[in-house]
Amino acid sequence: MFLATGTLLFREGTPVGEILALLGGCGMIGAAILALASGGRRLVAVLAEAAVRSDTGK
Repeated sequence: MFLATGTLLFREGTPVGEILALLGGCGMIGAAILALASGGRRLVAVLAEAAVRSDTGK
């Protein structure tokens, strides 16, 4: 699914950096959901902090 999404976005002229950021965000959401479902609240907090820091460029 992600390969097809990335390919279609690339064919429509979306820059590669934006595609990677989008797919990375999707992966981060998936990891957070899995961690939350398994009861790893501390892991979710660490993932959220990493996402915020990567978004702000720190």
